[in-house]
Amino acid sequence: MSLRRCFLLLSRLPVPRRACAIRRAASSGSSSRPPDTSLFVPLSVRSETSRDGDIGLELSQALDKSEILKALNRFYKRKEIQKVAAEQGLDARLFHQAFISFRKYVLEMPSLGAELHIILNDICCGAGECFLPLSHFFFGSSLYPLCFLFLFLSFRYPEARAIQRKVVFHAGPTNSGKTYHAIQRYLAAKSGIYCGPLKLLAHEIFEKSNSAGVPCDLVTGEERTFVDPEGRQSSHVACTIEMCSVTTPYEVAVIDEIQMIKDLARGWAWTRALLGLCAEEIHVCGEAAAVNFVRELMFSTGEEMEVHNYERLTPFSVLDHAVVSLDNLRPGDCIVCFSKNDIYSISRQIEVRGLECAVIYGSLPPGTKLSQAKKFNDPDDPCKILVATDAIGMGLNLSIRRIIFNSLVKPTVNEKGEKEMDTISTSQALQIAGRAGRFSSVFKEGQVTTMHHDDLPVLKEILQHPVDPIESAGLHPTAEQIEMFAYHLPDATLSNLIDIFVSLSQVDGLYFVCNIDDFKFLADMIQHIPLNLRSRYVFCTAPINKKQPFVCTSFLKFARQFSRDEPLTFDWVCRHINWPLVTPRNIKDLVHLEAVHDVLDLYLWLSYRFMDMFPDANLVREVQQELDHIIQQGVRNITRLIRASEAQAPLPGTGKNGDAAGIQHRSRGSGIQGPSSSRARGNKTLGRASGSLGSRLVQEGLLTPELLDQLRSEWSQGRSLNDPKPTPENLNKTQGDSDAAGQNALSSP
Repeated sequence: MSLRRCFLLLSRLPVPRRACAIRRAASSGSSSRPPDTSLFVPLSVRSETSRDGDIGLELSQALDKSEILKALNRFYKRKEIQKVAAEQGLDARLFHQAFISFRKYVLEMPSLGAELHIILNDICCGAGECFLPLSHFFFGSSLYPLCFLFLFLSFRYPEARAIQRKVVFHAGPTNSGKTYHAIQRYLAAKSGIYCGPLKLLAHEIFEKSNSAGVPCDLVTGEERTFVDPEGRQSSHVACTIEMCSVTTPYEVAVIDEIQMIKDLARGWAWTRALLGLCAEEIHVCGEAAAVNFVRELMFSTGEEMEVHNYERLTPFSVLDHAVVSLDNLRPGDCIVCFSKNDIYSISRQIEVRGLECAVIYGSLPPGTKLSQAKKFNDPDDPCKILVATDAIGMGLNLSIRRIIFNSLVKPTVNEKGEKEMDTISTSQALQIAGRAGRFSSVFKEGQVTTMHHDDLPVLKEILQHPVDPIESAGLHPTAEQIEMFAYHLPDATLSNLIDIFVSLSQVDGLYFVCNIDDFKFLADMIQHIPLNLRSRYVFCTAPINKKQPFVCTSFLKFARQFSRDEPLTFDWVCRHINWPLVTPRNIKDLVHLEAVHDVLDLYLWLSYRFMDMFPDANLVREVQQELDHIIQQGVRNITRLIRASEAQAPLPGTGKNGDAAGIQHRSRGSGIQGPSSSRARGNKTLGRASGSLGSRLVQEGLLTPELLDQLRSEWSQGRSLNDPKPTPENLNKTQGDSDAAGQNALSSP
């Protein structure tokens, strides 16, 4: 049997008139110019059950779809077949569509015609030849309609679709060596790209590669470092995942932390890298929960995937007792908090006990994080305790013996952009707990526990629960798509265009549209500034912290200056940030310096998109490095800054002694207070927690107990003027009124 018969089986399908016209134009030779196939809009053709039923299955056996996929992919790469397709009027684009359509038809139909089923079975069993002499190959009139059965995403990245990629999934928990094996293949390749979620991870691979004698460049949103003195690109590059090129060919690509493809804000970057990287081998590293989903995505693009599973290199155990008191801390302990206020409070209490601690949280500059990590890891440094947020979950090599969860409740943002307080997920808990007892550290076994008794059974339950499988990947509208919408809606604002695009978009069940609230926030902020659509789009994709007023003000000034065609010079930036800056004297100063560092990051990020308007990137980077050292000095003396802040006014969310606000219980003799995750568990959206409004505001760190008492006192005094005879009913009403006063105080400037 030959493949000619395979195609003849499809002769019942109608032929589009335009398809016949193309073949006639191609064969007539009347025109020297090839037909324009870019105007074709593929139509969906519903796959129907074969009229032969399962006769092919009865006469032979079940088809091995993986073997069919391999055979068809080999068939597609034959130059002779491509030549015959061109002779039949199918250019490279249409031939590719036709092949994808036929492959999809064969792989996804529940049952095939008897003859086609038997032919494919013969090929899989070695009884038939897939690649026959050209005389036996025939592009019948029935093949072309199949080009309308295609998956749109297969054509978004033509460079990746033009090659046959091999996908290798390295699956395992934290500290299992999965990334190490992928990096070894990356270093051995003639060319490669590493895509990581953090600048710290990209910088680590950059240094590791160059130390191994493999020249490697560094590319992040704010930095470009070329090892070649003349600025020529190296064969290897380490980058943050948003910065990866989907048009540059590589031998090997590594995509780290693939489970972040489900991230509501950044998941689109992993989707783009996975589907679009033009590399012969794609090495994907991440949780085993992503294996089936990635395999399904690769099935849609017709690519094979092999899975390598890894086990944790060193064990870690959950202790049967909570720490209870900071007096029970030991060298190598890391207390994990989910708010900076808790970090300030706990580090202050540790210092009162005569101990030194390192501090790491997300808004610190990368250099400061590395400095604090080095201080904690140094066996000769007296600092043996680390207080950190979940920022330690990725990007830092830390010598931690015991992870202590101060709380199990973390603020999150849901798919609607609403802020929630929810118990951490199994994936998050494992990512953090896995930092204890890492393979390269001095501690060969890790331990995990909680600060409070009530949280320990909750933590055990979380860690025992299987990680939820990943079911969808993020997408984000591109500038080209928004420009297309703007052409038809010229008077719509960018924020409105985004809303319209998302509301009209229909994505496959494998995908979701990422949260665009931050994008719309920036779009609305600069809507009044005259900018062309492409520039406006680029500004709105800038990674800024919208919670920092100084950063938002700087963003607005940058856009306004840009719109006037006035370059933002080094002198202009120095005036704006009041450079030079001094060492912080209190926490407020430290927070401001962190915001200034973010502003300089924003300048550098824009300088690589608008080089002529942000011309002094090198000078700004030098200032930023100096600022990093100033922040490091402040963090090294953070307890002194906390004391200075307490002398002026209580820290937000702290009590008289710097204890964390939101206290629901105090462990006996602990001297530490913290939010009870057991009580907060189940309290999803902010403002829905049980209890009075005042107690909820204190629990969430939005009011201090002292301010709440003062509000109650003032409100009671005002009520007593009108109601001199208090009754139990009046006292209850006063309690409710004081809660309302607390809410009004929060909404006032």
